[in-house]
Amino acid sequence: MLPLYAIIMAGGSGTRLWPLSRQSRPKQSLKLIGERTMFQLAVDRLLPILPAERIIVVTTQELAKQLSEQSPQIPQKNFLIEPEGRGTAPVIGLGAAYAQHLNGGTPNSVAVIACLTADHYIKDVSRFQKVLLASAKQAECGTIVTLGITPSFASTGFGYIKRGEALGKEDGFDVYRALAFREKPDEGTAQKFLEDGLHSWNSGMFVWTTKQVKNEFARQLPETSKKLDEASRAFGTDDFGNVMARVWHTVEKQTIDYGIMENAKDVAVIPVDIGWSDVGSWASLLDILEPDENGNVVIDGDHLSVDSTGLLINSKKLVATIGVSNLVIVDTDDVLMICPRDKSQDVKKIVEKLQKQKTEYL
Repeated sequence: MLPLYAIIMAGGSGTRLWPLSRQSRPKQSLKLIGERTMFQLAVDRLLPILPAERIIVVTTQELAKQLSEQSPQIPQKNFLIEPEGRGTAPVIGLGAAYAQHLNGGTPNSVAVIACLTADHYIKDVSRFQKVLLASAKQAECGTIVTLGITPSFASTGFGYIKRGEALGKEDGFDVYRALAFREKPDEGTAQKFLEDGLHSWNSGMFVWTTKQVKNEFARQLPETSKKLDEASRAFGTDDFGNVMARVWHTVEKQTIDYGIMENAKDVAVIPVDIGWSDVGSWASLLDILEPDENGNVVIDGDHLSVDSTGLLINSKKLVATIGVSNLVIVDTDDVLMICPRDKSQDVKKIVEKLQKQKTEYL
């Protein structure tokens, strides 16, 4: 059995939870669900099934120190610094090459890698661990395995994976051929996807071998593959940072979905219900956290309510509400944001304005 490594992508800025998440304190560094940060929860899910030495974190220079302090069991050398954001495809390619380096560094040092995120929430951790191990077994057979989330509603905020013929079972989980990756649909199409029972949400979690990664990058992103090879030759040397600084900004910006998965060979999907959320908006936390008797959720702070329902509140101050409903109220040291729950996705529009006008609030 091939060794399993995990690559945690932890370089995002998390602007969708502004103003609590900032460039210097993105979503993965926040304690949104209990007393552990989102990054710590991502690591916690892995430690029962693989050693910390096989967890690789790709992040930015600004975040590496705080993430390392949050999870000191991960070796410092396993934090790979991304000089600038170039998309998920180069990140996964770099992480896969580093996993092969840690596994022996020869062309025959093949390992299985699970590509995961630092800022998603998974309620059923035990089932997640089981499906990850099952996916690793399936990947050893030469299949790229995607974890498809069984949709609970017609979401327009996620991409979808359409499944085809059944390929059998792996440790009790149904495995299907992945026929197509669909972009985020409109409402009508999302409803059709929900009703036909053939589509899963694309969680962005993939399990494959380092050999498959190298072959697919060489076939579909050959220039990126060459630059990753150049960077990987410096693994374990004092020159790695300099090589990355020289090479990384020349790498094509590309996502793993568009750059690789849409045209990859032999892709399978395992549909699974693990209580997954990408925590992609303030409103999404209302589906995760336990509300009080009035349907209000307080992440941090105190709340006095008179005839107020369906509120999400984060504040160091006492928040008093009278006769209001379905609002998100987020109060930080320098920003107060209030919006209707069903408009919380539009936080990104505020961030876009700040990028042009008031960057000190980013």
